[in-house]
Amino acid sequence: MNWRINFPNESLCPIVLGTAQFGSAYGIANKTGWPGQATATAIVQEAWENGIREFDTAQGYGTSEEVLGRALHELGIASKAHVISKFHPDLNHMDASAMSNALNESIKRLRVLNLKGMMLHREELLSLWDRGLAEILHGFVLSGRVKHIGVSVYSPDKAIQALNTEGIDIIQIPTNILDRRFENAGVFKLANEKKKKFYIRSIFLQGLILMDVKEIPEKMVFARTVIEKLESLSIDLGLTRQELALGYLKSEMPNAMVIFGADTPDHVRENRLCWEKVPPPSLASRVKNIFNDVDERILNPVLW
Repeated sequence: MNWRINFPNESLCPIVLGTAQFGSAYGIANKTGWPGQATATAIVQEAWENGIREFDTAQGYGTSEEVLGRALHELGIASKAHVISKFHPDLNHMDASAMSNALNESIKRLRVLNLKGMMLHREELLSLWDRGLAEILHGFVLSGRVKHIGVSVYSPDKAIQALNTEGIDIIQIPTNILDRRFENAGVFKLANEKKKKFYIRSIFLQGLILMDVKEIPEKMVFARTVIEKLESLSIDLGLTRQELALGYLKSEMPNAMVIFGADTPDHVRENRLCWEKVPPPSLASRVKNIFNDVDERILNPVLW
């Protein structure tokens, strides 16, 4: 199959490179382990050459910030890259000094002048918002170190709470071709109404969506039937599961920023090419019909 990438305006690229794997071996389907600095830099370079300008990381992702920062510096793109990070969940979020120091350390590790966004890494921390946390985080925006404040959530209820919270500009949520929870709760509709940006993570469900059924661990035998159905749909439509997963998000959530991780530069290239493919008109309706009510044990990696 011949592909040609055409990016009329690179600033509009809705794809974000996730870098959790830069700090540790990440994902159930990971066979290569931690990529190391040289490979990480090559991954960032491939992303940049494919029009990707935004990167997602976190203080809790091991050495991810440091590795990403070194890559951006070595490639000479630190001043142009847009980076979103997250505060370590173990920080005392009511300690303004500790939070400020943590933010400064992230900026230093990433070797950037400021961050596009800084997020709360746990949805439970929203309970502190009106108890002083909002004021602390707003101060970071006023200082020029951060452009947007956000939160990473796991549940539709907390996503809606965050979208209705003044001062939160961006949210990050787990959604994929198998997961209807946030759609059914009206999260994407509300985000558009509030004119708030939302980022979608876990688009391949830590690699489960792309796994060969025979390679699914015995402890996750409950997921095999769903993956078999996904493979059948893939064969029927003549698309890879990667193309199915990305095509569904592209067609149903056109305003989303989509985060994907990569263990090699080839993974970056493959995902970018899959994104450019136009999904068939029947894809969305068939997905919603087949995967209308998937067991949460499959959708939530915490339950694995």
